[in-house]
Amino acid sequence: MADDRSRKGLENEIKGAGKEFKGRVRNTVGGATGDSSEQLKGKAEELGGKAKRAIGKMKQRSDPEPGVDGA
Repeated sequence: MADDRSRKGLENEIKGAGKEFKGRVRNTVGGATGDSSEQLKGKAEELGGKAKRAIGKMKQRSDPEPGVDGA
């Protein structure tokens, strides 16, 4: 069970980093083209990615060490 939480946490971190990067690119493209709507969408996506990464980190930190959870 502990390995599952750790794996899920890592998956969240990776997906969050990808979403954050995609949001940065979208924000930059919106700025370069003068499309404020695209910039706003990019910023929102970037913030969503940061949140997902933070959740992943918390899941990994809350993962008890092997043998500590009474198993």
